[in-house]
Amino acid sequence: MISIKVPPLGESIVEATIAKWLKQPGESVAQGETLVELETDKITVEVPAFKSGVLAKHLKNEGDVVKVDEVLGEMDASAVPAGVTGEATPANAGTATQPTEAGGKKTGAGAPPKGEAKKPGAKSEQPVAAQKEAKTSPAVRRIAAEESVDVTQVAGTGRDGRVTKPDMVVHLDDRKDGSAGVASSASGGGPPPMKQSTATSLGAQHHSAAPANASTLSSGERETREKMSTRRRRIAEHLLESQHSTAHLTTFNEVDMSAVQAVRDRLKEKIEKEHEVKLTFMPFFVKAASMALKTIPVVNAQVEGDTVVYKHYVNMGVAVASDQGLVVPVIKDADRKGMLDVSRDISAIAKRAREGKLTMDDLTGGTFTITNGGVFGSLVSTPIINYPQVGILGLHKIQDRPVAQNGQVVIRPMMYIALSYDHRIVDGQQAVLFLVRVKELIEDPAAMLVE
Repeated sequence: MISIKVPPLGESIVEATIAKWLKQPGESVAQGETLVELETDKITVEVPAFKSGVLAKHLKNEGDVVKVDEVLGEMDASAVPAGVTGEATPANAGTATQPTEAGGKKTGAGAPPKGEAKKPGAKSEQPVAAQKEAKTSPAVRRIAAEESVDVTQVAGTGRDGRVTKPDMVVHLDDRKDGSAGVASSASGGGPPPMKQSTATSLGAQHHSAAPANASTLSSGERETREKMSTRRRRIAEHLLESQHSTAHLTTFNEVDMSAVQAVRDRLKEKIEKEHEVKLTFMPFFVKAASMALKTIPVVNAQVEGDTVVYKHYVNMGVAVASDQGLVVPVIKDADRKGMLDVSRDISAIAKRAREGKLTMDDLTGGTFTITNGGVFGSLVSTPIINYPQVGILGLHKIQDRPVAQNGQVVIRPMMYIALSYDHRIVDGQQAVLFLVRVKELIEDPAAMLVE
């Protein structure tokens, strides 16, 4: 027997939660195939099979908290996996282990069902379907397994048609609504089966229940209790630690985005064509913040006991929304990179975040953070410091507003920006000067090229 153990999870991470067993006891496993997904406070870790064989048993269940090097289950490498043998003989064809679907139904490992043996176009459709399924995040795959949903049949609204968690929720809601009439007529108007409560709880996370629907729910379905995941607990602890360990204060300013918009509109098509990089507003703010941090270095510092540690480099954290929640991957040495390099790095880390493929190196070492609530429509906010950093820059929605210029009222695309800072070491004057410097650079982007 081969023991399946919790692999090293990264610096300072000693435990994880079993998110999903992808293989069940008795199922055949190919070398390199993922057996189980572990969720840490930062990333999702996939545990692969190091040899082909058959999964013998689970020693830990989904939801269990496990530590590094702890045994999760056992594999029998001496057993011949069904998918490895050339052809099943008549003697063992009936007894061969059959893979099970998420719903618990067994599927035959041999010939396809009658009438589907040689469908035209089946060969060309299979790789496309497999490719679509491979692009999904662990959260989407988990819902698909729990609800017996074929991901390839779900309309994706993410980048390149990728299926996101909200897409799955909408699909489940539509499926539930479509089956409600059938279930009602079949059961004589009785209550829906309890299996549907999972879809209801998933939908409740993203949609407010309409009063008409709420009245039809039984008392047991109007509330759901869900244990916090390891990551959610860690995020909660980290936010409280930031609030309790810092002298939290926020200052605001507003920026005229006309100049940056003009530069972006003029160059974005050319840059995308020549460098295959989408030019967004974020690289401008990363560059401006990096330069402002050089001017006001205490905002890029860190408190260790009674010592202030000044960082002579800028590792810029950029908050990214993913299916697993908000993560803050880091652009290393952002102060030494040009606008195009920063754009490439942002695109790369955002893609890895959406696909759940961020590494520990992506998430550690940050010295300052930028968060953009504007992409969700936020007009103004007070971001929480990403402790132990001492500053975080909040960006917001660009909105046409009347402003006074040269004694006249004109309409300009304006954005509120906010700096939350640790008042223990950052004075109010320094915080204001930092924001003013960011404002100056964004309103005159040419200055970023010559300084």
